[in-house]
Amino acid sequence: MDTADLLRQLVEARGPSGYEAELRGIAGERLGEFADELRVDALGNVIALKRGEGDGPRPSLMLAGHMDEIALIVSGLEEGFLRVTRIGGWDPRVLFGQRVTVHGRRELPGMVVSVPPHFTVPAERDKPVSLDKLFVDVGLPVDEVERHVRVGDVITLRTRMLRLNGSYAACKAMDDRAAVAAIVLCLEELARRRHSWDVYAVATVQEETGCIGAGVGAFGIEPTAAVAIDVTFGQQPGVSGPETFRMDAGPTIVLGPNIHPRMFDRLVAAAKAVELPYQVETAPGNSGTDAWS
Repeated sequence: MDTADLLRQLVEARGPSGYEAELRGIAGERLGEFADELRVDALGNVIALKRGEGDGPRPSLMLAGHMDEIALIVSGLEEGFLRVTRIGGWDPRVLFGQRVTVHGRRELPGMVVSVPPHFTVPAERDKPVSLDKLFVDVGLPVDEVERHVRVGDVITLRTRMLRLNGSYAACKAMDDRAAVAAIVLCLEELARRRHSWDVYAVATVQEETGCIGAGVGAFGIEPTAAVAIDVTFGQQPGVSGPETFRMDAGPTIVLGPNIHPRMFDRLVAAAKAVELPYQVETAPGNSGTDAWS
């Protein structure tokens, strides 16, 4: 399987937290290629089962990666412009000037805009534009905006995956579609191997708004053990070493009160067994991921 093509298909699809329908279909199709059983639970998690060998009952492992993404939602209409608020943890500093898609009565392309700095008071000109001063402009007259857009319509970034030099890429929703891609590749590998455990590959919903899907999925599956797969921070200027991790130096394995110590030891042993480099990341409290649920 071509990893870049898989990742592109996942990250370019829309799937705001609580509105994952489009992405759910794609994730189900890709996981279903290698699963013995595929289902969607009542909350919307995609659950693919790859059965182990031997008579039951067998131990089971749940691999969780969330498929939802942060997004915006229309909170008001003002003279043909859209006021917005967040779905998930947006940093307003990266929103200004972004191209977006408004998912109204029909899809509308738009831009995130604000009042030009020439019309702001001097004290505000050097500050990031706050969310309450951002609008979405879809370029339509007021009456057409009111015909096509309602309060509560969701807005997603309008972007394509960018292949960078070497083996890197950038796009929206890498958090956490990169993990969903990794789980699909894991099932592909398991299809070539004999294994004794049942493996549940789960693309979870609503992680960005409270890690809700993983909790529902785990209670429904009742696995022997579970691993949440998510993203972390790469090294960058101006950030201290313990908070970031080297690219191309292997995944991080998290250690802290949210992580069972035996699970940590087994993951480290597995990495050493196949000579896979790894890094240790600490999470002193809530990991902020599906692992918390």
